[in-house]
Amino acid sequence: MDKEKIKTFARDELFISGIYNYCDRWCERCPQTSRCLNYAMGEEEFTDPEARDMRNKAFWEKISENFRAAMELLEEMAAERGIDLNEIDLDHAEEERLSVKETARSHEISRSAMAYSDMVESWFKEAKSFLGKDDEQDRGPLPSGSERAPGKSEMQESLEVIRWYQHQIYVKMMRAISGRSKEESEDFDEMEQFAKDSDGSAKVALIGIDRSIAAWSIIASGFPPFRGSDVQQILTLLERLRRRIEKDFPDARGFIRPGFDKIDYNS
Repeated sequence: MDKEKIKTFARDELFISGIYNYCDRWCERCPQTSRCLNYAMGEEEFTDPEARDMRNKAFWEKISENFRAAMELLEEMAAERGIDLNEIDLDHAEEERLSVKETARSHEISRSAMAYSDMVESWFKEAKSFLGKDDEQDRGPLPSGSERAPGKSEMQESLEVIRWYQHQIYVKMMRAISGRSKEESEDFDEMEQFAKDSDGSAKVALIGIDRSIAAWSIIASGFPPFRGSDVQQILTLLERLRRRIEKDFPDARGFIRPGFDKIDYNS
C-alpha cells in the first residue's frame, strides 16, 4: 500500500480516530471492525491467503512494502512540521527507551502480570489430559463483554478467553507504566483535563483481567477436575492484580475508549 492510499484511508470519516489504540485485538469478535482503520487496511492489503501466512515470501514482501510507505509518509509529515529527522539523537532516544522499558518491567504490577502468564502456562500443561476431551455440558453465561463463537462449549469458550488475555495483560500494563513514566517526565500540567494514554492501556488490561476472572470462575465452579488449589491461586493473583492496577491508575476505569465506551453526561 503506497502512502497516498494510506492518506485516503486516513481521511475517511467512517473510521473512528484512535479506536485501535485501546482495543484487545480480538478482531473476529469486535463489533467495530467496520469503523477501524487498522482492520480495513489489513483487509485491503492481505486479501491473498499467502500474504497472511508469515511463512510465505508474500507476507514479508507485503510487510516491507507497507514499511516503506509508512516511512515515506513519516518523512513527509516531519518535513511539513519543520522537523529534521536527521537531527534526532538516536543514541539518546534508544537509551531513554531502554531505561523506561526496564523501569516498567521491574514494576510490581508488571512482575505480577508476568507471574500470572507463567501460572496459566503451567496450568494448561498440567491440565492437558483433561483438555483433550470435548466438554459437551450445557452452555451457560459468558464472561462479561464476550460473545460465544458458534459451536463452542462453555468450557472451550472460557479457555479461549483465558488464552487470549494470558499475555496481553502484561503487554498492556507494560505500555501503561511506560506511558505514565513518559507523561510524568514531560510537562502535562496544561493537559490535565485530557485523558491519558496510560489510563487507556491500563483500562484494556483491567478488561482483560475482568474477563479472565469470569472465565476462570466458570471453570472452577462448573468443571470438577479443575476445582483444585491451582485455579484458586490464579484467581487470587488476578484479583490482587486488579486491585493494584485500580489503585495505581485510579482514572483508568473512567477512560473513554473511542468507539467502545460512552460518556456519562449525568455523572
